[in-house]
Amino acid sequence: MLMNYFVVGTNDMAAATHFYDQFFGQSGLERVSPTERMTYWLGPDFAFSAAIPFNDNPATNGNGTMVGFSVGSIEEVKRLHALAIELGGSSDGEPNQRGPRFSAYVRDLDRNKICLSA
Repeated sequence: MLMNYFVVGTNDMAAATHFYDQFFGQSGLERVSPTERMTYWLGPDFAFSAAIPFNDNPATNGNGTMVGFSVGSIEEVKRLHALAIELGGSSDGEPNQRGPRFSAYVRDLDRNKICLSA
């Protein structure tokens, strides 16, 4: 079984698009915006989206909800952690060895939690 896609909510699509365009900038993913409410970053076996909620209520980050990206190397974990903070996100766990994986945690502009691991 493969993960089909992951969606995070946003209240500011322009800011979210800028954040994730920069965050995914070296990944080779293609950005697709089929509507004003949703933007995707797509690659082989990869689909991530930022969306304005369809029920017109404000987007909120889910307590206990997190998306994890396996980014390939300790250097890339460190680079993406620093980049997310530079783009206005916040640290939710500095890069460090955690069990068998080297990982770091950040929150995007809407406080969605992201795990970066190698």
